[in-house]
Amino acid sequence: MHIYKTAHMFTGIIKDMGTILSVENGKFRVSVTNPDIQKKLHQGASIAVNGTCFTVIESGEKWFEFQAIPETLYRTTFGKAKKDDRVNLEPCLGPSDVFEGHIVQGHVDGIGTIYTIEPEGNSYIFTIHIDPSLSKYLVEKGSVAVNGISLTVVDAEKDYFTIAIIPYTWDHTNLSLLAEGDTVNIEVDVLAKYIEKLFPHFKS
Repeated sequence: MHIYKTAHMFTGIIKDMGTILSVENGKFRVSVTNPDIQKKLHQGASIAVNGTCFTVIESGEKWFEFQAIPETLYRTTFGKAKKDDRVNLEPCLGPSDVFEGHIVQGHVDGIGTIYTIEPEGNSYIFTIHIDPSLSKYLVEKGSVAVNGISLTVVDAEKDYFTIAIIPYTWDHTNLSLLAEGDTVNIEVDVLAKYIEKLFPHFKS
């Protein structure tokens, strides 16, 4: 008998903030406070944790566990994650869910470093340094996922970009807990990568 797992997709709209309860040999246990999220976290379910897609291997009352492989630990911030860290949570999109944000796969493209956090009125402007190889996928007013949050790019330069964080996002995600020098998971807009792949064929 073959068991097929449907493809997962996220939208970058954070539904809960959890706390890492324990880390052991790449296995993470994370708390859940939102009961609607807890109902979806059965064994084998997909969930984005700080923008990284993981498979739930076990769950209990107000917690779940996932296993991170060495490749994931190397390419995401989970390589340095520790007990008591707060993480953004989003379950995969269901057939009856409203599509918000933008298409997020939970496949982290790189790690960004927060250079500055500056208040501007009732918002905060983050400047995030990235590998220059990712800059071609970022455009002004385009979409980017930072720690799994769907955000709009304000400025896009060769090795950094800026984002504006509104009060709701500041209050309901872990961005308010970060400081200059901290690292974040970055996923660029997958549509930009598809266009890059297809463009040579259109030219020929």
